[in-house]
Amino acid sequence: MNNKKTISIKIASDVVCPWCYIGKKEIENAMNQLKDEFHFDVQYLPFELSPDMPDEGADFREHIGGKFGDWNRFLEGTKFLVERGKTVGINFDFEGTERSPNTFKMHQIIQLAHQFGIQPQIKNAFMKANFEDNIDLTKTENILKIATDNGLDIDVVKTALSNKDAEHAVRNMEENLRSMGVTGVPFFILENQYGISGAVPASQLVEAIKDVALKQA
Repeated sequence: MNNKKTISIKIASDVVCPWCYIGKKEIENAMNQLKDEFHFDVQYLPFELSPDMPDEGADFREHIGGKFGDWNRFLEGTKFLVERGKTVGINFDFEGTERSPNTFKMHQIIQLAHQFGIQPQIKNAFMKANFEDNIDLTKTENILKIATDNGLDIDVVKTALSNKDAEHAVRNMEENLRSMGVTGVPFFILENQYGISGAVPASQLVEAIKDVALKQA
């Protein structure tokens, strides 16, 4: 059947946002449940949770302490998050994380990956590296290795990272999201008109997609 409707899904998220990682798994679960009914055109949009993060990154515990006040309180507060992650196949390891990266270069690479049709894989690889594998994403060589291990050409990536127009394009995407009123991520935009905020369960995303399709029928 080639007459399935194509649903546009845009997802604002950040590499270092744990709820975004869960949200990515949930929307993929939802799309998998609906694959016989719809085609999907998915794009991940850049949204930096800490745009003022230095290029060299920061100590993870110090960064978390500055945001949440206390490391142990943060760990206590992540228990529900860790359990929710397990339900979608994520094994969060906050205690093993040492550095908090500036994510802008990764957003540039993720947008580059969209041109080659491998954006979800690249996005997932960065998130897994950050949350599960304790890979230091403040180091450019680690970022480049992840990008090339997951299908991008090293020279193409390096060219994109030094391209001012590509940089401005990512900045403009971020500004557009903020001007739309997006203040937290993940944020799902269905068919450019229907917004869903937060890492909602796949069942809720399934209903939202069906609802949007029905409204447009």
